[in-house]
Amino acid sequence: MAAFNKRPKLNDKDYIFGTRAVIEAIHSGKEMDNIYIQKDVRNELVAELMDLCKEQKVPFTKVPIEKLNRITMKNHQGVIAMVSAVSYASLDNVINEAFAKGKDPLILILDRVTDVRNFGAIARSAECAGVDAIVIPFKGSAQINSDAVKTSAGALHYIPVCRENSLKNTVEYLQKSGLQVVACTEKGKDLIYETPMAQPLAIILGSEEDGISNDLIRTADFLAKIPTTGKIASLNVSVSGAIAIFEAVRQRSVKSN
Repeated sequence: MAAFNKRPKLNDKDYIFGTRAVIEAIHSGKEMDNIYIQKDVRNELVAELMDLCKEQKVPFTKVPIEKLNRITMKNHQGVIAMVSAVSYASLDNVINEAFAKGKDPLILILDRVTDVRNFGAIARSAECAGVDAIVIPFKGSAQINSDAVKTSAGALHYIPVCRENSLKNTVEYLQKSGLQVVACTEKGKDLIYETPMAQPLAIILGSEEDGISNDLIRTADFLAKIPTTGKIASLNVSVSGAIAIFEAVRQRSVKSN
């Protein structure tokens, strides 16, 4: 599933730089997608930051200085925090609230979808279709920044996004909660249109590079593929997502009539 080619430019609001500034931002409750820490910087303040990240469950990554300098050439002190444009929701609360309203939950799981504009486009389709939440991994997902919000046409202000440590554990939790899990993949034998999707449901979409991870493929209840007849091997992940989501909507509409 191909990604957009052009890399989006970061807005100044998408990141915070400087060790003390990042520490204070975490203390203030600001949501972070990831914190990049220069791998050869070692001092008491950086140690304090890493301890705080572990305590608050904020993801951080050790990176070479070249990566930091590509984000900003200002005095970043070896630390840049990528700020999330949304507040993350509790998946447990989302599921319980849906069932409490008498609704069959519809959840979208994105396995390592890293392109910001693909993510935004998926969120736009999901919000239009009434998806209850988008689930992403704790690490290895697109940054939810201003560009993602813009591409989503503002949908990310309305649809809950849940960040989970283990997508495999999340899938198993959803199955125990009564949801059927459908992996949208070219490895599927059944067509998406022949896969039951009218019940409580979670749809998995895979990364732009190598699709859905093997762990999730093995855990899913159904592997469903979108039929193609052209020469191009696969669809863009945001297009695949829209097709899968609205097929679930179609089946639910038929069931209710």
